[in-house]
Amino acid sequence: MLLLLVVLAGLLLALPVLTVLGSWLGLDAQGWAQWQHLMDTVLPGYLGQSALLSLGVALGSLLVGGGAAALVSLCRFPGRRFWDAALLLPMAMPAYVAAYAYTDALQFSGSIQTALRAEFGWRGALWGDVRSLPGAVLLFSVCLYPYVYLLTRTALSERAGPLMEAARLLGAGAWRRMREVALPLARPALVAGVALVLMETLADYGVGSYFGLSTLTTGVYKAWLVQGDRIGAAQLASVLLMVVTVCLLLEQRAQAQLRFAGSRTQARAEDSEQGYRQLQGGAGWLAQAACALPVLLGFVLPAGWLLRMAWQHAQYGEMPVSAERYQAWALASLKLAGAAALFTVLLALFLALGQRLGRARGWRRWLAAGVARLLGLGYAVPGAVIAVGLLLPIGWLQARWPQAAPLFTGTLLALLWAFLVRFGGVALQSIEAGYARIPTSMDESARMLGASPWRLAWEVHAPLLSRATLAAALLVFVDVMKELPATLVLRPFDSDTLAVVAYQLARDERLAEAALPALAIVAVGLIPVALLWRAMKLK
Repeated sequence: MLLLLVVLAGLLLALPVLTVLGSWLGLDAQGWAQWQHLMDTVLPGYLGQSALLSLGVALGSLLVGGGAAALVSLCRFPGRRFWDAALLLPMAMPAYVAAYAYTDALQFSGSIQTALRAEFGWRGALWGDVRSLPGAVLLFSVCLYPYVYLLTRTALSERAGPLMEAARLLGAGAWRRMREVALPLARPALVAGVALVLMETLADYGVGSYFGLSTLTTGVYKAWLVQGDRIGAAQLASVLLMVVTVCLLLEQRAQAQLRFAGSRTQARAEDSEQGYRQLQGGAGWLAQAACALPVLLGFVLPAGWLLRMAWQHAQYGEMPVSAERYQAWALASLKLAGAAALFTVLLALFLALGQRLGRARGWRRWLAAGVARLLGLGYAVPGAVIAVGLLLPIGWLQARWPQAAPLFTGTLLALLWAFLVRFGGVALQSIEAGYARIPTSMDESARMLGASPWRLAWEVHAPLLSRATLAAALLVFVDVMKELPATLVLRPFDSDTLAVVAYQLARDERLAEAALPALAIVAVGLIPVALLWRAMKLK
């Protein structure tokens, strides 16, 4: 029974990706003609702008995240511990939310340009439009650099100190120690962090659509929603999937190298000052400024501007959207995120239990491990690919079996299915970490006493996994609250979430009204940041 459920879960998780890839198998002459048309018209533009965006964001996040990690890990300066925590704050700021704030602040008709023109008598636009490719590069860089910062900080803080001190005693100068000791240690972490940043950038729809960029993700939605071309959308989704797969392989390879390099054969010297460069006076102030700049650009300024927009909107008494509607949107978001967290955590617990009980059962173990790995890879699949991969079989079902179509269309079932695929890996990682702390001897003792697998899971594993389960549920809850691409397409028509509402209001140039739901998303996003910082302090 357990094996059958594991196989069923694997099929459900793999269906969106298999559907997108399988769209190539049944192409007729018309389908190949459509693909040729895409290659001759829009595909080069999508690939080119996606490549430019990815290259710019990779360089920006590498410089910002890697530089901040090097300062915090290898140097000692006043306020270092504060900035070590503050540099995580942009993780709570979705890039599309920051885009709304920066657009309102820096656009031609915004209050900043208007005040400057009135004060100095200037005319015309004072700078370029923020809704552009360079603006998107800057926005993604300051919002996503924490991925690079976290991995690089961990790699350097745990191993660099003693090695840097040994190199200093051997007569190596500061720059040589950085080049020949710190950089080789940090290289796998830098590659893994940049790969994660690229996956998030390629999966984004909110910034690309709002800024009018022609990326692969916006092309998928344009082909499906605007042109009504399902085959073309699936073809573009498959191209996006292949690009993201390359990033995922780079990330996994770098993570493997990082784990190999992370063998703790040396004592950690976190509290020792040996091997660390002391920065005092002007150098210390410059280090603080370098750490403060990405925090200001990635969190403080956009959050402060959103607060200003919301406050002014309330002060002027302009409430075209009633408080009851805001309350309904918030309640819909909370219900959806709660339901997704519940089902995702249950699935993760079930798969983790299957791996735990199948350790010594040959091919059953490999089957459970394969399904679990499939779930873990789901986080790398963009929401656009998942949405298209679910809509294609739903459309086939509507044509073949109209009576069953209402079960999937216009309901939360397809949306929850997408969330299981997209965020199941987040929950599974937390549950597996909890299981790693439970010795297998407890399982053997329970079996010797005649406990069934389900009783073992309920009476032994469940109490010990309570903290891991809660952490998994919180992480999935926050991710669902921020998720936009899949929710925008698969949600029921009468159930808008805060992310969808903020996007729609901003798209209609009602940025002041979009500030309140955007702030709610940011406030919820602070929860995993606090949990992450607490976990880092405990290590």
